[in-house]
Amino acid sequence: MFKDKTILITGGTGSFGHAVLDRFLSTNIGEIRIFSRDEKKQDDMRTQYHSDKVKFYIGDVRDINSVKNAMHGIDYVFHAAALKQVPSCEFFPLEAVKTNVFGTDNVLSATIAYGVKKVICLSTDKAAYPINAMGTSKAMMEKVVVAKSRTVSPDRTSICCTRYGNVMASRGSVIPRFVEQVKAGHPLTVTEPTMTRFIMSLEEAVELVLFAYENAESGDIMVQKAPACTIGVLAQAVNELFKSDAETQVIGIRHGEKMYETLLTKEESANALDMGNFFRVPCDKRDLNYEKYFDHGSKEISPIKEFNSENTTLLDIEEVKQKLLSLKYIQDELSAMENRK
Repeated sequence: MFKDKTILITGGTGSFGHAVLDRFLSTNIGEIRIFSRDEKKQDDMRTQYHSDKVKFYIGDVRDINSVKNAMHGIDYVFHAAALKQVPSCEFFPLEAVKTNVFGTDNVLSATIAYGVKKVICLSTDKAAYPINAMGTSKAMMEKVVVAKSRTVSPDRTSICCTRYGNVMASRGSVIPRFVEQVKAGHPLTVTEPTMTRFIMSLEEAVELVLFAYENAESGDIMVQKAPACTIGVLAQAVNELFKSDAETQVIGIRHGEKMYETLLTKEESANALDMGNFFRVPCDKRDLNYEKYFDHGSKEISPIKEFNSENTTLLDIEEVKQKLLSLKYIQDELSAMENRK
């Protein structure tokens, strides 16, 4: 699918951009363009990968002209640029709106104008039943994605969305903080031990996006059936992997945090299509003339459940340790610890 093609990654200097480069640089892909605001991170990536296939564009998704400058000749777009830190977005909600909502609209407008074949926008579990500014802005982003998909033929530009939970050891993940606290001999600071979160690796996040490229139709939201664990179990798993007896210090829930996350709402579950390890939430293709679609329904409430981090598969300490051991970050840290002995 990607042979000799050119792809653009917005927010490409983040964890997801690195994972995509690791996944594709050894393949027959034509070119990968990294679009971001941070010239220092771009220079670091240029030095790290040192590949003629990777091109760098400085710009901001808030500025549609800078987006257009990077869009010429693009076949596929990964839209990963976002403000993701929940507490930061609580204090600066309008900044989240500018990047996550208006920025997404700019990217989609540019993809349509330049005839990009397909664009996948990365969303989050916090967009389902949002209670914080980050999740609310991402929920609006999803609405923009679905609405924009209705304005263009999928034969010209197909616009889709992926929604997933916490990516282990990515930017914003608590795992690197736990590791640094263990190394420093400090207590592991936990907001609430019984809080649950979906967990997946960066590689799994990339595979979800690739699955969406292959299987999603325009306007769809694709969701992975990810497992979850409690924050207390995650902290204990890190402790055991690093042979630490550090105490756990409960510091309380931060601004905008939820006790559990939702990947699929009850309303979405009613129409979602089960695709094995994934759910596909199709776009509602109706227009505003609802009279055309009137049908007699049932007053009985369907016993459909949402898919959240409490009713999914909950991993125990040993299972979480195995997930952690699959991460290169954890492997490198454990190796460095052994070398220091």
